Amino acid sequence: MRLLGAVLLAGLLVCGGVARAAEDPVITFGMSAAFTGPSRGLGIELYRGASACFEQVNAKGGVHGRKLGITALDDGYNPLPTIANTIQFIERDDVFALFSYVGTPTVTRILPLLLKYRDRHVYLLFPFTGAEPHRSEPYSEFVFNLRASYMQETEAVVDRLIALGRTRVGIFYQADAYGRGGWDGVRRALAKYGLKPVADVSYPRGSGTEYSYTEQARLLHEADIDAVVCIGTYASGAGFIRDLRDMGNTALAASVSFADGDNLIRLLVEMGGAAGVDYTADLVHMQVVPCYEDLGLPAVRAYRAAMDSYSGVLPAHLGKESYLPKRYSAVSFEGYMNARLIVEMLRRMGANPDKSKIPRVLESMADLDVGLDMPVSFGPDRHQGLDRVYFMMLSGGRHVPVADWERWRR
Repeated sequence: MRLLGAVLLAGLLVCGGVARAAEDPVITFGMSAAFTGPSRGLGIELYRGASACFEQVNAKGGVHGRKLGITALDDGYNPLPTIANTIQFIERDDVFALFSYVGTPTVTRILPLLLKYRDRHVYLLFPFTGAEPHRSEPYSEFVFNLRASYMQETEAVVDRLIALGRTRVGIFYQADAYGRGGWDGVRRALAKYGLKPVADVSYPRGSGTEYSYTEQARLLHEADIDAVVCIGTYASGAGFIRDLRDMGNTALAASVSFADGDNLIRLLVEMGGAAGVDYTADLVHMQVVPCYEDLGLPAVRAYRAAMDSYSGVLPAHLGKESYLPKRYSAVSFEGYMNARLIVEMLRRMGANPDKSKIPRVLESMADLDVGLDMPVSFGPDRHQGLDRVYFMMLSGGRHVPVADWERWRR
């Protein structure tokens, strides 16, 4: 009888759980990203921004009465764990969609899974990478991007460099799909002007500030570069710029958005303070969202309000390594905007959200005003919402848009 009672009680608890779930269901999105390793700031900040948005929406009752959540798993910015995480999201967790993955080498490796599971309507929404593979057939139909591509970023910076008379351009890039994609973008952009890189150097993925980039810096220095485009992470970029400056080279250094300018500058300031050197001079980097200090934009004000009230606690299984989160950052702002689009997508789906409707609903968002300085536009032949590239620099201890390029004219 005691056994029967226990079974009945368990059944009631399970039924109760189902009932509670039905009353307060959660729509969950699967996020695989680097939460450990030298690039962990990317995953953490992107997660924090998206979670802050969902927390803000959930506090007001969710979307059509349904709360939103993120199931996040660490991949350390390595492809194999990303594959395992993705299969778990699909097979075991049955997430509504894959969301805000971080990195080209990781995203590229899971693209075949989108084809494999196409009958289960698996889509990747707003990954943190500007690479080309998921923007091209046969995978582009399963992926939606908010951010501009690396091709657009590298073309924008090369156009600036050439206009300044800086034609001796070098490339520092990560030796993988991400780095090679940026490398190709720089070469294509220079080719418009009948130019080639005067030198290019690579480094192994996973390298941090403890790695010596002296040889890469020496090769570029001896090539007499007057500018270098960096296709790396914030840790590798900071280490490279340190070693380049220690060699006495003052070439203008420009890093793409994946390098996370906020964390890049933080590391350069820390290393420069210890060495008594200013490593932040002659440095610009690119972003694919506006400056989070631009309070004239409604989206910036909403983002900052969300971050100000956000509890900011990572799930225990993700907080394995120390990291001091930033109150505001370009990466968390991008994560917040990614989540804002998820909210709008679900709002348009109505009370009964359906995975199979994801393409049709997102593709209907043309000229969508989300409070930025330009509308977000998707369409049947357009799975990228934004195209603009922003240039930032450190000035007066603040991260600000580049207002005067003439300081770098040759």
